[in-house]
Amino acid sequence: MAARERKIAQAWLDSPTSGKIELTHDWRARHTPPLVLAGIDAPRFETLTKVPDYVYGCDSAYFANKKGEIFFFLRVDRYPQLAAPGVSVFLAGDFNGWQSAVGNDEWRLKPATLAGDAVLLLSAKAEKFFGSPPMRFKFVTGDHQWQDVPAHAPNAVRDDTGNVNYIVDPGRTGQHLYQFTLIEPVDLSAGWTVTWQGGEGVPLRPGDYFYQLESKIALGALARGGESVFRLFAPRARRVELCVCERLSHQATPHRYQLVKREDHVWEVTLTQNLHGWYYWYQVDGPKDSLGLFDPEKRILDPYALATVDRSGPGIVLDRAQIAVADRSFKTPAWQDLVVAEAHVRDLVALAPIKLRAEERLGFSGLKQWVESPEFYLHNLGVNCVELQPIQEADNRSREEYQWGYMTANYFAPASAFALEPEKASGIREFQELVAAFHRRGIAVILDVVYNHVGEPPHLLFVDKLYYFDVGADGALSNWSGCGNDIRAQSAMALRLIIDSCAHLIETFGIDGFRFDLADLVGLEALKEIEVAMKRIKPDVILIAEPWSFKGHIGGALRDTGWASWNDGYRNFVRDFVRGGASREGYEYFLKGSPWHYAKWPAQTINYVESHDDRTWIDVITENADNNGHSPTANDRRRTHLMAAILFSSIGIPMVSAGQDFLRSKHGVNNTYLRGDLNALDYRRIYRFPASHAYFADWIAFRLSETGKLLRLFSRPADSYFRFIFAPDSTATATIFNADRSLGPQRLLFAVNPTLGDAFIPVGTELAGLRWKQLADHERFFPAGPVRHAEPVETDLFIPALGCGLWVEEGAIS
Repeated sequence: MAARERKIAQAWLDSPTSGKIELTHDWRARHTPPLVLAGIDAPRFETLTKVPDYVYGCDSAYFANKKGEIFFFLRVDRYPQLAAPGVSVFLAGDFNGWQSAVGNDEWRLKPATLAGDAVLLLSAKAEKFFGSPPMRFKFVTGDHQWQDVPAHAPNAVRDDTGNVNYIVDPGRTGQHLYQFTLIEPVDLSAGWTVTWQGGEGVPLRPGDYFYQLESKIALGALARGGESVFRLFAPRARRVELCVCERLSHQATPHRYQLVKREDHVWEVTLTQNLHGWYYWYQVDGPKDSLGLFDPEKRILDPYALATVDRSGPGIVLDRAQIAVADRSFKTPAWQDLVVAEAHVRDLVALAPIKLRAEERLGFSGLKQWVESPEFYLHNLGVNCVELQPIQEADNRSREEYQWGYMTANYFAPASAFALEPEKASGIREFQELVAAFHRRGIAVILDVVYNHVGEPPHLLFVDKLYYFDVGADGALSNWSGCGNDIRAQSAMALRLIIDSCAHLIETFGIDGFRFDLADLVGLEALKEIEVAMKRIKPDVILIAEPWSFKGHIGGALRDTGWASWNDGYRNFVRDFVRGGASREGYEYFLKGSPWHYAKWPAQTINYVESHDDRTWIDVITENADNNGHSPTANDRRRTHLMAAILFSSIGIPMVSAGQDFLRSKHGVNNTYLRGDLNALDYRRIYRFPASHAYFADWIAFRLSETGKLLRLFSRPADSYFRFIFAPDSTATATIFNADRSLGPQRLLFAVNPTLGDAFIPVGTELAGLRWKQLADHERFFPAGPVRHAEPVETDLFIPALGCGLWVEEGAIS
């Protein structure tokens, strides 16, 4: 091996006494490489042997032996669907034209056995697969279903378009992995390095077993009776110190106590005094290497602190017996009955037309008073659920600074910036009262929660960067969140932290459900466990995922879970459709509730066209220059009405963004996460666009009405439930709901024309011969009783340009 190749890529432990070492290149010498474990009193290697080729291939999907043969394979136990009768699997890549491999027997994988495991295998001469740059490959079925490359694959690469493939590295074919055993276990709180004798080295990091270390004991500051117990899970810490003080002015001279490490890796100290109302923080020391950020001088906010003075701490010790218990008598609406409004605490209250002190307009207390007002906007709009943007402690540098809250600093404490007296933990009571006020209004409360990364300061990073965060072999933080770090939700205690936080929010505040930000990073398996845990606490809990990240999209994978998902495909489709684009097939798919690829049951899709991210609806679709919809055109307004009609007619859960009904604009600005001035709801626009506000409110009322139950489906109906009739050469459409009368005698007719020309939809004499009553058009809902200028349903149903209409069979009205 040349001198330049005498390098180690990474080294990790599979257990306290065994592990693996990965070299940067294959080692082809007859003797084993001269590797040693370095560190103070480092244990010696008891054994050092090459890892069998097959072991490397299990993760990389290939290996090459010293005879110049290469083996591509998939383990059947990991891909059982590929071993089903009639399924063919092919190897495709740069070496065979990708798609051209499908159906070619030369590239078909055959059933075989490797190391006692059933596999699908293709073997060949290795030289044709070796190239520079390295050749990419993937596996694909005979019906062109491409198999995803696992994120942990050591040879996974992402191209410029976001596709992830395997590569064949000629210098790393399985001959570069070694395994070892140690004469005694290593101490995780010490820093160890694997080196070439006399050469460079890499940190020895704990492997998968490390992330399963866990404890079941209660964590945080536990004040009860005449004592206070402090516990922190920190598996690699060398020392943990508790600092407490009775007054904020005493922070420079706190009482200091050393915690003792338990066998379950929890550090603990018990003080013989109930410290309710005192302030506290931790200081943690540990190994100094690229895999940690241990700093004995750093003040760390307890991850389990129930309240905090500000984003940096200190935390506030609270005796749970002195915290009011949430009233959980509110009946959360069934998922299919939900109409959701997404909103930010400050945006709702900042310009609320009621008398409030300036400090009350900053958070929970002022919003509670607005919710209780007879004129409360969301109540008058008619929604029965509010999805609040994050309310947990975030990275506001002052109470006055505006933030959306997506850089969370603590998962238990209500945001100190939203509280009147954060130093007294008033946010707990104030947020409890806010939730109760929403419930009295008949409005459920969902919280937007950010468990995929942490904000500033990143306290959890200083507890144990390696355990709680995704890092590379070099210790670099992964950043699929785009916010600087990604929490490793697969770690047992990181997952428990998430579950404990959600449980606390339900039990302490009466929360009805959660919307998980960038849920793709939390991961499918973790989301399944969270679902099980939450349903034990609240069987009717609402669980919504934002199913994407910069890493990928798991919307389809969530079909077999109890999670609903934000439907970005729906958003993009409707934006295009009302401007005369999109397709008939797309309209049918999304109006039915995205049934084939996204939602297994109707309420599994969250249908929306605007959220806090990016531009508002009106700024996206406006005909004005610079995407500034502040002064919308007549067509902008008509298209908004079409959107509302489509949104509230679509199967699934409709979600609006607060202010959407009065054509809220951010003057074309795309990202406003720091712009409280642009985000605050200007309620005067209701007076400027009263008909649009009323149109949304009337559609919501109709959807929640007895007749509207035909749009609020619990189970997936048969295809015969719908009938779609399109105008010739147009996307103008008439849709019959309950066409097969499977849900009773009532039927609805909804027609829409997104084009700039009038349309005639051939509904036929049979439908035209029925007794239809028009309920709404593109401008208004009609009052009860006789209606002037109601449009009859004729054989060729007339729908004007940018128009729509809603009818119910008059003879079937209950």
